[in-house]
Amino acid sequence: MRAFRHSRMRQQGFTLLEILVVVAIMAILATVVILNTVDSVDKARVARVKADVQSLTSALQLYKLDNFTYPTTQQGLEALTSKPSGNPPAPNWKAYVSKMPLDPWNKPYQYLQPGQRGEIDVYSMGSDSKPGGEGPAADIGNW
Repeated sequence: MRAFRHSRMRQQGFTLLEILVVVAIMAILATVVILNTVDSVDKARVARVKADVQSLTSALQLYKLDNFTYPTTQQGLEALTSKPSGNPPAPNWKAYVSKMPLDPWNKPYQYLQPGQRGEIDVYSMGSDSKPGGEGPAADIGNW
């Protein structure tokens, strides 16, 4: 019979240092992905505002062609979804948009007639809902 030798079995596994290195690498990668995603979300919101503003501006131009004038600031963008009251009248009014969109920050689009930057101004005040601003908080309009 053979003598049973006690041998030290070598355990297989990862050391604490190896695990910490992997966790650190994963944290760095997650940070990079999150920062790139946040930037993409802001770019997508700005692109959506530009598309909405262009669409509303086109609808206002059709309104003017039919009714000979733009709606007043008081009549607002709602004149595109329901017949406005007051002056100037809209004798040939029709629905120009089916539903008034909100900007990506769930705020209504702004409208001025006469505009400060053109005949009409259609714009969003950005993420901070305040005039001016920079980056995602900047005003985005048809100018």
